[in-house]
Amino acid sequence: MSLLLDTHAFAWFFLGTGLPRSVRELIEDYEAEIFVSAISAYEIALKYRLGLWPDAGPLVAEFDILTEQAHFQTLDVCAHHAIRAGLLATVHRDPFDRIIVAQAGAERLRIVSKDRQLGALGAEVVWV
Repeated sequence: MSLLLDTHAFAWFFLGTGLPRSVRELIEDYEAEIFVSAISAYEIALKYRLGLWPDAGPLVAEFDILTEQAHFQTLDVCAHHAIRAGLLATVHRDPFDRIIVAQAGAERLRIVSKDRQLGALGAEVVWV
């Protein structure tokens, strides 16, 4: 199974809060191929800098190391993803989520997210 972690799923995985055991087990499944979007790095850093996510300091400082140690693959944002995100319906306006949905669609990935609204954009959302 190939999965793209929404930003909060990535953060909660490492911070140890908010992630149901079943979702953690899904992410830790040795057969799963786990991706994290580069846009998540930006979202975490921005919200940390603005004081909106003060606990995210370690994620900002160690993003690449944590990703590598967990055997996650970073998914870069390309022009195709950006165009696809821009063409999505306006039912969900969060630009970070729109990029993640566009990436998931383009790369045929399921999104691990608590945000059910992503499904309204056409994403297959997994949160067991």
